[in-house]
Amino acid sequence: MKRNIINAGLIVWVAAIALVVACPLIAQEANQGTPGQQVSKSSTMTVPAGGETKLDGLIAERTTDGFLLSTGQTSKAAVVVTNQTRIKERKSNPFRSAKGYGADDLLRGLSVEVKGHGNNSGALVADEIAIRSDDLRVAKSIQTNVVPVEGRLGEAENRLSLSEQNAKHLSGQLEELSAVSNAARGGAKAAQETADSAVEAAKQAGTAAETANAGVRTTNERITSLDDYEVQNTATVQFKVASASLSDDAKAALDKLATDAKGAKGWVIEVTGFASADGDEASNRQLSNRRADAVVRYLLEQQGIPLRRIVTPYGYGENQPVADNSTRVGRQQNRRVEVRVLISKGLANQVPVSASAKTSAQ
Repeated sequence: MKRNIINAGLIVWVAAIALVVACPLIAQEANQGTPGQQVSKSSTMTVPAGGETKLDGLIAERTTDGFLLSTGQTSKAAVVVTNQTRIKERKSNPFRSAKGYGADDLLRGLSVEVKGHGNNSGALVADEIAIRSDDLRVAKSIQTNVVPVEGRLGEAENRLSLSEQNAKHLSGQLEELSAVSNAARGGAKAAQETADSAVEAAKQAGTAAETANAGVRTTNERITSLDDYEVQNTATVQFKVASASLSDDAKAALDKLATDAKGAKGWVIEVTGFASADGDEASNRQLSNRRADAVVRYLLEQQGIPLRRIVTPYGYGENQPVADNSTRVGRQQNRRVEVRVLISKGLANQVPVSASAKTSAQ
């Protein structure tokens, strides 16, 4: 991705610098009048003689002893390159040495920083020229791509001149070309109609593909939700002190819960037993297991619930109380078995959750 960003940046620089280089040519073409009356909007900058000067800009044109430096929209400075001119890298990393370059690297479109002194002719004699390596790559791209294009433009101008000379010979063929053009329009219309039909067919195919993808997504969601359960119904049955026997109210609550579960899809039953703080901890754990087993046995034998629908029951003893064990009412509420009907979201396909039904048996 970094390489793509760098390539995109280079392309933008190439385009920008190509415009800078081409602007003087366009301005010259636009300002040509009658012979001897050409007016140029660009001006040459005069560098004061003797004093040290630093200029930034783009190399607009190579000359016999250096180049013209474009420092703005309308000004250029003549730069003289000598054998004593140091051409080096304009680097940003202070921890490595700067690269050296030669005069052949001073290409048109290259961004440079020139330090030197003015001579008596108003030109800047360069003592040091600094170049960024990225700018040099851009200038070389211009040299490779833009210069050949300019050559082809010159060839095109020559061919255009020949075409103008042949224009008279072509005038007699206008009627024939008109007939061919009319035939081409008819063919183009037929081709357009065919293309429109193809586009419409592609739209219909896209709609069908989207529908198929939606079905696949729904199927995947259902498969993912196979082991994802939600509570559909609950029942809490309570027991007397030290007892694991089901009361009539408890059996009625279990009958209703089992009947509701049989009408659903993808369901299992979870059974957990609990005890109050009466007695020692080990006895309470055994008592809670017996209470859970009593509920499971009733569902299997009296309601015909398949064993595969029952999640392994578990007794928590006096752990996880729902009320205060220090009071009589609290201990009565803790002597309980909680029964939950769990629905698989994947199999039930979003079966609505019914209201919880809590029934207490004294």
